[in-house]
Amino acid sequence: MKKALIVYGGWQGHSPKEFAELVTNYLTPEGFSVESSDNLDSFSNLEDLKKLDLIIPMWTMGEISKIQCDAITEAVASGVGLGGFHGGMGDSFRISSAYQFMVGGQFVAHPGNIKKYSVEIVNNTDAITAGLENFEIESEQYYMHVDPGNEVLATTTFDDSICDWIGGTVMPVVWKRKFGKGKVFYSSIGHDPKEFDIPEVLEITKRGMLWATK
Repeated sequence: MKKALIVYGGWQGHSPKEFAELVTNYLTPEGFSVESSDNLDSFSNLEDLKKLDLIIPMWTMGEISKIQCDAITEAVASGVGLGGFHGGMGDSFRISSAYQFMVGGQFVAHPGNIKKYSVEIVNNTDAITAGLENFEIESEQYYMHVDPGNEVLATTTFDDSICDWIGGTVMPVVWKRKFGKGKVFYSSIGHDPKEFDIPEVLEITKRGMLWATK
């Protein structure tokens, strides 16, 4: 049986506990044994982390210790998968550049807060997005600083209604990447659990988690 660890907490506006329960319910039928923790000390023991197949961080903002960051980055580099979404993985531990290097990006703004925007699938052959169509969503449209080495699967284009200088900017929404021997999946969608009711969002998230699994 595959083993996954969800570590949830941080800013409560991203419903970390509810998302942890949702993801557990999605992964269990896929043959996962899922452990959930609300304590960052769960990232501290490298040998325990190396026994996992997938790590799912759900911790918006907050601070991670050097011991914790060294352990999770080394575990992923050794081959353990990493998968997550929105602020739970893309806006975690803002002062930790080592963590951001592993994730492949970092949230910096969501101009206009909750708004309707379009998501374009830019790779229709990848297993994570194959067969899916472009879709619209009402959520936070994340503006991020992104690693150019990421393999981008979906994007969004900003208009000039809030910040005219970013009008026309094409921003990655979904990407995958390698980090050492590990696979990393990220989607910037997931501000509110109801967004998982959108079939494309749910399918991309589930496929991404499965792809990242060791």
